[in-house]
Amino acid sequence: MFIDRVTFTLSAGKGGNGVVAWRREKYIPKGGPTGGNGGKGASITLRAESQISSLEGLRNKRIIQAEHGLPGGSSLKQGRAGKDLILSVPCGTLVKDAHSKEVLYDLTEEGQECLLCKGGKGGKGNAHFKSPTHQAPTTFTEGTPGERKEIELELKLIADVGLVGMPNAGKSTLMKGITHVPVKIAAYPFTTLFPNLGFHRCEDRSKILIADIPGIIKNAHQNKGLGFAFLKHIERTSVLVYIIDGSGFEGRDPWEDFSTLLEEVKAYKNEMLEKPFFVVLNKMDMEGAEEYVAAFKAKFPYDPSQLFPISAIENIGIDALMQALEKILCKQQLLPAV
Repeated sequence: MFIDRVTFTLSAGKGGNGVVAWRREKYIPKGGPTGGNGGKGASITLRAESQISSLEGLRNKRIIQAEHGLPGGSSLKQGRAGKDLILSVPCGTLVKDAHSKEVLYDLTEEGQECLLCKGGKGGKGNAHFKSPTHQAPTTFTEGTPGERKEIELELKLIADVGLVGMPNAGKSTLMKGITHVPVKIAAYPFTTLFPNLGFHRCEDRSKILIADIPGIIKNAHQNKGLGFAFLKHIERTSVLVYIIDGSGFEGRDPWEDFSTLLEEVKAYKNEMLEKPFFVVLNKMDMEGAEEYVAAFKAKFPYDPSQLFPISAIENIGIDALMQALEKILCKQQLLPAV
């Protein structure tokens, strides 16, 4: 299951208490204090890992408690410290305060870490308070509590290319063809219910990371269809690819579909319209598609080089699209020059 938002409470470990103890060996009448210090409590750290694709592993957590430090012992024995807890999350995870929604950290790179809750300090045993003027102290201190925070984790996938389209436009077919990810494909809308992520390997062995999100329909910003909550997963992409059904199937107008997608993306975040983009007119293998494509090209106000008629199911025109993606990503220095 794809989970992109979780809320839970983190509680670092409490430090162990110091103890009062005395040296009680035979024939040593003035052994003195030997109470050891308590161990420190465990801290909680988040670490970003590229192998993880969602927050599913944390979805059933309500309270995550780190280990407490153990109390000290006699003979100046130090209590064992709690083992620090490291939670792995996907790259692209935002760490927010659950109440104020303030962003505390943004984990975008592999191995990036943030210390969320620091463990408590261990208490001091009575040996710590011994002095020339105070040879037999009975004083000790307790360990301090660890930090406690209620946080919200929100995932925004980080990809080079984001695929956006209406339901049943052929996004999943294209995704499967260029990344070989086993995505669900069927002849009905909303076969994609959560984002898919996959790599396209170029001839020079470099890789393009591609995100495919569920279909967007008109008034998605008013929570129609699946809403547009998944648009956040292409918010960080470098290039957008709008997938349009160019066949006019069931009387659909490709230009109207494209205009709807632009309106919904704008309603989500206007800045996303400033990203470089391509338009893919899919299903060119279907009868009558050429007429719809010609009408679309006549209305298209952008550079014609941004328009790609293809057939994802017949593997027609896909090579030209991928070459254009490689070229623009190289220009942005996200891929090595080809």
